[in-house]
Amino acid sequence: MAKAIMVFTSMTGNTEEMAEAIAEGVRQQGIELEVKEVLDATAAELEQYDGILLGAYTWGDGELPDDFLDFYDELDEVDLTGKKAAVFGSCDSSYEKYGAAVDILIEKLQERGAEVVLEGLKVELTPTDEDKELCEKFGRDFAKQLQL
Repeated sequence: MAKAIMVFTSMTGNTEEMAEAIAEGVRQQGIELEVKEVLDATAAELEQYDGILLGAYTWGDGELPDDFLDFYDELDEVDLTGKKAAVFGSCDSSYEKYGAAVDILIEKLQERGAEVVLEGLKVELTPTDEDKELCEKFGRDFAKQLQL
């Protein structure tokens, strides 16, 4: 059976709400999922899983949150070839670059050899009930990709 890990960070709780809904969707498909906040995870751990979900809000004018910087740098030391991955995050359209953290993480995962199997999921600020349903579907869709 496929195993997946989710590593995320959240400052206001928006990305955490997304993470919870996505995790629910993954588990509905029978996939074993480990969920960790980024400060409790290392990039090397990703090599032990078939699937990788990363979640981060976009900080400032389009940067990764400070919490994610060390983890991001550690990604340069891992080989994610053969791993399936997806990225999500809460965003704020008042900034010029919408959800840039999601794009930055997708690019890094691809650079390290992972196959990004879903388009990055970006939700405007606090997830609505409809957004949470989208997140759950995102989790189910990701799990289905692991079962192929």
